[in-house]
Amino acid sequence: MLLHVVLSFAVIIVVFLVLPLVVGQTEHKVMAHMQSRLGPMYAGGFHGWAQLIADGVKFAQKEDVIPAAADRRVFMIAPGVALVPYLVVLVVIPFDRGFVAVDLDLGLFFVLAVMGVGVLGAIMAGWASANKYSVLGGMRAAAQLMSYELPLVLAASSVAMAAGTLSLPGIVEAWQWWWLPWQAVGGVVFFVAGLAELRRPPFDMPIAESEIIMGPMTEYTGMRFALFMLAEYVGIVVLSFLTTVLFLGGWHGPFLPGWLWTLLKVFALAFVVIWLRVTYPRLREDQLQKLAWVVLVPLALGQLALTGVVKVLL
Repeated sequence: MLLHVVLSFAVIIVVFLVLPLVVGQTEHKVMAHMQSRLGPMYAGGFHGWAQLIADGVKFAQKEDVIPAAADRRVFMIAPGVALVPYLVVLVVIPFDRGFVAVDLDLGLFFVLAVMGVGVLGAIMAGWASANKYSVLGGMRAAAQLMSYELPLVLAASSVAMAAGTLSLPGIVEAWQWWWLPWQAVGGVVFFVAGLAELRRPPFDMPIAESEIIMGPMTEYTGMRFALFMLAEYVGIVVLSFLTTVLFLGGWHGPFLPGWLWTLLKVFALAFVVIWLRVTYPRLREDQLQKLAWVVLVPLALGQLALTGVVKVLL
């Protein structure tokens, strides 16, 4: 039992430290090919293999600056608040049948609650920076959290209703192949709402460089800025894991080991996240809010109603 716990947490730490870096390196290469960017293809020689290392060295060499008028304590802890919740979420995500660090009966409720805390890091950074651009970015982040949390929760509630449990391993165990078309709308709503909460393009209004520089992160330098970047990529990994577990059957798949199926689905979704960044322009604030309230919320409610009808008929 003790060995299982130690092994589970060791895997979680490896996933937390390694997969976001792999996704970051993949984003460099995918964007380099899709947008004909030459820079990320040269660092280190062959295919720019050292680009991620170069970025790390760059962040480590930069001076750690705190604005004189900033709320120093809040300013300093904001990157940690943005990053740590995603590590906590990984504790309850199943990687394979019987391989989950903690199987909570209310695992889905726990995950959605903790992910909401991560967004507070951007709000705290914006408020504490004593910078008008940062405050505006923090307000936009708060608006996105309030708008997109509702469709996110409704879509997740649909699959929980279908499985009859809030336990993440229980949801995967109950999953059947015909859930793919049945819960497809809910899966798309969940994924899009998750991207908006992560503030990934085309939902990056809180950090719109052309308007408010970098929003909540404008005053951050060095390793504190790197922690915000790491939180973004860990968020991509966590969102991909949750979408895989809730809507794509988790470890279910033929021939290959379950954990390998989980990772393949996660990386496929991470590629979609990168693809969307390259493909679509940034939404205006009114477009962003309209998408949430006029499109995603009605779709999520419709998926929830459909799930209820099917459950009654079955």
